[in-house]
Amino acid sequence: MKVVFMGTPEFAVATLAAIQSSNHNVVGVITAPDKPSGRGQKMKFSAVKDFALEHELKVLQPKNLKDSDFVQSLNELEADIFVVVAFRMLPKAVWALPKKGTINLHASLLPSYRGAAPINWAIINGETLSGVTTFFINEKIDTGDILLQKECAINHDMNAGRLHDELMSIGADLVIETLDQIEQDNISPISQDLSSDEYPKAPKIFRETCQINWSTSAMEIYNFIRGLSPYPRAWTEIIIDGSPKVLKISEASIVESDQTSTLIVSDKAIMIKAKDNYISLLEVQLEGKKKMSVSDFLNGMKGKKIELKKA
Repeated sequence: MKVVFMGTPEFAVATLAAIQSSNHNVVGVITAPDKPSGRGQKMKFSAVKDFALEHELKVLQPKNLKDSDFVQSLNELEADIFVVVAFRMLPKAVWALPKKGTINLHASLLPSYRGAAPINWAIINGETLSGVTTFFINEKIDTGDILLQKECAINHDMNAGRLHDELMSIGADLVIETLDQIEQDNISPISQDLSSDEYPKAPKIFRETCQINWSTSAMEIYNFIRGLSPYPRAWTEIIIDGSPKVLKISEASIVESDQTSTLIVSDKAIMIKAKDNYISLLEVQLEGKKKMSVSDFLNGMKGKKIELKKA
């Protein structure tokens, strides 16, 4: 089939690469407009655009997906199907164009974790199972008819970055399987249950969302930290010699202790009291500094007073 691919970040590249290597034909790639980045404000391409240019694929970067010229350009590609992975919400004028529909890859087992951050929220909520879903796009986000799904176990020490990479790989394979079955008319879409609110959601994550609440259990905080690592990362405020600073936490562990101190600082460890047990910080980043092990952080804090500023 002739495929138009739509995506922007690294997560989408694996699927585009899989389609490019398959029997299907990528006739166009739609990705986000270039944007300035870094101190020099040089224009930065999306990960998908980098791949597309390397493989000499036609690239379109519309600012407005409803623009008539853009829709006409899509029409002229005469694609059989559109594939969307980690892209913007599409207007009906776009997703209704191809005769075989527009399919989306979502990083959860729908209808659970509809929304922008399914990988993060699955780990934050302590799930032991995730997966990927392909489905037909319709008017509402992540509610279209399900095509295929594949499960992925979440290990106790897996963070969002590692789950991202697992789902990126199995998701690429699932999209190829989905395309093959659509081409052969060998697939039976299944309607999602839209009548219940019991399914967990995956709303967009903001900076405020990432602040640690130390009054919750150590397990909840441990899941929170790994669910936001390596990006955007959980954070708390500490006070160094009377000056408040934001401390991002990339890695931590749970430590059982009978002590009652809110904060325990030794030569090589920082432990913060949760509702029940302690959270031992393993990898941190102080605002304005690089990410480092907690022992390296403490080496730089010798002679300074460290306190915890609770939310």
